[in-house]
Amino acid sequence: MAVGMMALSGLKHVRGLMSKGQTVLLAPTRLCHSGLVSEPCLTPPVCSAAVRSFDEIPGNWKSSVGNLYRFWKTDGFKNLHHIMVENFNTFGPIYREKVGYYESVNIILPEDGAILFKAEGRHPKRLKVEAWTAYRDYRNRKYGVLLKSGEDWRVNRVILNKEVISPKVLGNFVPLLDEVGQDFVARVFKNINNNSSGRWTADLSHELFRFALEAVSHVLYGERLGLLQDHINPDSQEFINSITLMFKSTVPMLYIPPNLLRRLGAKVWNDHVAAWDAIFNHADKCIQNIYRTLRHSPLLEERYPGVLTSLLLQDKLSIEEIKASVTELMAGGVDTTSITLLWTLYELAKNQELQEKLRDEVQTAWTATKGDMIQMIRSVPLINGTIKETLRLYPVAVSVQRYIANDIVIQNYNIPAGTLVQFGLYAMGRNGSIFPKPEKYNPYRWLRGENHYFKSLGFGFGPRQCLGRRIAETEMQIFLIHILRNFRIEKQRYVDVKSTFELILIPEKPILLTLRPL
Repeated sequence: MAVGMMALSGLKHVRGLMSKGQTVLLAPTRLCHSGLVSEPCLTPPVCSAAVRSFDEIPGNWKSSVGNLYRFWKTDGFKNLHHIMVENFNTFGPIYREKVGYYESVNIILPEDGAILFKAEGRHPKRLKVEAWTAYRDYRNRKYGVLLKSGEDWRVNRVILNKEVISPKVLGNFVPLLDEVGQDFVARVFKNINNNSSGRWTADLSHELFRFALEAVSHVLYGERLGLLQDHINPDSQEFINSITLMFKSTVPMLYIPPNLLRRLGAKVWNDHVAAWDAIFNHADKCIQNIYRTLRHSPLLEERYPGVLTSLLLQDKLSIEEIKASVTELMAGGVDTTSITLLWTLYELAKNQELQEKLRDEVQTAWTATKGDMIQMIRSVPLINGTIKETLRLYPVAVSVQRYIANDIVIQNYNIPAGTLVQFGLYAMGRNGSIFPKPEKYNPYRWLRGENHYFKSLGFGFGPRQCLGRRIAETEMQIFLIHILRNFRIEKQRYVDVKSTFELILIPEKPILLTLRPL
């Protein structure tokens, strides 16, 4: 969940300026203290032994007037990840910015990320998705664990950790995800058989979206939606449409206050409400089906019934709290996972040698484990490194954010408690001082004896890391195992595809891939 919904808040500080009628100030181009650089400059400026004050942190924070037009003209909202890289180029490993109403300190070094982690406190706080909270306030619905804060968040999170993210739950998820993975393979073969060329070429983004939604629904709700069939039933199609509309309508409300749109009766707000209504109605139907099933027959102990059923049976959280958190997990685990898989297939299509190495690893592990998928997942380190490498180059979240609970010192600057600090994931992954040859897609870098401390943060860190990471990681591992065992991944034209930021980091244009049977 993938890969967590932290991606949504990457734009949040920019959206705040719209509510205040203020403008965005972008970093001007200038020399770094050590000269003109093509990547973030990581050498801290020469300074005295005394800790410098907060107001001495370099950056654009003294004014926020005059640059909104230029920001929009250069399509800045879709290029926030590139803008952050440029700012690190300009100011070095730490900079401060004030964008309208919001102010933050931005860091890039792994060791500084470790300092941030230690300062997040007992109740870590990050930016919220205001469109989502506005809907819940409007409908008087409970917040789920993604949107909660304070002690209420901690109590819910402890309960959900045991059910969703603990390593012990892996065995619960694998059979359900494996079933969906096998069905996806069957769907690919069907498309190939319907094609006289003996292969299937397509923009797989929609197919991967359907796979991810089918997989996460199977784990969370304990039921199949039938999204990998040729004909989707109307209820399932409505669910797909609602999730798509929810994401689409969230984007404008990163820039414009949702409560303002509500008061204006704007279509985007009404669409957002309708989408979430349908998503919550689906959860209500699932709960009704669960209770109906429990009244008529006991659960089969040999099959995990899904997160929703398991939490209802535990009776540790209210039904509304369970419904809210499960719904948020579902929403956070569709586009994020499917896009990460799309980027992975894109990179493997460009590198046939790496693809064959991965295939050899999978075949060897399959023979050794006799196809036991739980053992398989533990026997494919290069597959796991591949997922990490994808999230390094194409992190779902541009940054990880925390409001620090204590005063800290980073790069010899004092940062007071309550400050929003952002750790630049995209910028770190593209920096040659942290990752040698950063533009090269190289999963082997995660298998060497190098220090990876605070370098793999695609799912965040600490108690507030992505709750759905166990589901997302397992889903992606199983998918890649099945694809590599059955198909060769090819790309027709080897043209580099750039990324754009639209809630999450996505390809700027469709990626056509070919799947050919081995």
